[in-house]
Amino acid sequence: MPTTNTIYSAIPTTIFEVMSRLAQAHDAVNLGQGFPDVDGPLELREFAAEALIRGPNQYPPMLGLPALRQAVAKSYARFQGLEIDWQSETIITSGATEALSDCINGLIEPGDEVVLLEPLYDCYAPLVERAGGIIRLVRLEPPDWELPLQALSRAFSGNTKLLLLNNPMNPAGKMFSRAELDAIVSLCQTHDAFIIADEVYEHLTFDDRRHISILAVPQARERSVAIASAGKTFSMTGWKVGSITGAAHLIEPIAKAHQFTTFTTPPHLQLAVAKGLDLPDSYFAGIKADLAAKRDRMAAGLSELKFKVGACQAAYFLNADFSALNIAENDVDACQAMVRDAGVAAVPVSAFYRGSNPPLSFVRFCFCKQDAVLDEALERLAGWLNGAA
Repeated sequence: MPTTNTIYSAIPTTIFEVMSRLAQAHDAVNLGQGFPDVDGPLELREFAAEALIRGPNQYPPMLGLPALRQAVAKSYARFQGLEIDWQSETIITSGATEALSDCINGLIEPGDEVVLLEPLYDCYAPLVERAGGIIRLVRLEPPDWELPLQALSRAFSGNTKLLLLNNPMNPAGKMFSRAELDAIVSLCQTHDAFIIADEVYEHLTFDDRRHISILAVPQARERSVAIASAGKTFSMTGWKVGSITGAAHLIEPIAKAHQFTTFTTPPHLQLAVAKGLDLPDSYFAGIKADLAAKRDRMAAGLSELKFKVGACQAAYFLNADFSALNIAENDVDACQAMVRDAGVAAVPVSAFYRGSNPPLSFVRFCFCKQDAVLDEALERLAGWLNGAA
């Protein structure tokens, strides 16, 4: 028999799937995978249901329904002060993962070097490698997640084609400052490299912090594309509606990759997301406040249990250092013990690193869950730790 694709065949089961299976096997509270346990706004779900019945349910335009592309452009004007040409600078995709695949396949050639920042979401590296890219890693480390500018500069070369930026960053909960963005853009200008910005957590920011899109950095505007996710913004990850926004000369080849990947996205969901992007400011403020309260609830409980909890500026995740608890020698063992003996599933932070010697004393807890679920997880952890003491 012929061999299958070596890159995808060699990929093990993702840590998220591994921990979810363990959570099911041990009837654990699952704080591993990053999705809410309640659905988003009822008015959007009702609108989508009505649109599904009303129709049409045939192929919508390949680039996306005009109503949603116009809403995306309007959203960038509203939240970032940017003028976007919806006809030439936007694409609607079947989720952010498809958007990432389209962007990578549309922008790089085999042999091009791609700069990735660790910790990195698990699909980044396989997508780059399958497109023939050569990965250059730059490491950010907990608990401060500072961008190492010298190491970043060394990662660039005459063969650098692209930098992939996750901002806000999963699992770090970090928002890159304007100074950090300027440094990144300056290097990409010097080396004539593109930027893909995975900005799916753009609306889930805390403590009055404002997300700065890569498209809002003037020097980056013509060499960057930004990816958004309605699933994250409206707490309906199963809808898988994403978007790509950027300069028209980049959107054109990306659109061709999109055409031969999914071609299009369900029209009733597109219409509902367009309605969602026009929700009042109170919605966007409310989801931030709700998640910030959950963050604080979980952080306080973990701190009482002697975890050293890192800062979280955005997104769904808290990173906690367990080294003072003497529960395991590394994060993988800690997560396995936690799910087996405490009935709580988390994710080892080392799973987000590709290079050698990753940090081994941090676990990631997802806090976008109902308060009762968070409290149950904390009670189980307390019982386990008190019993082990």
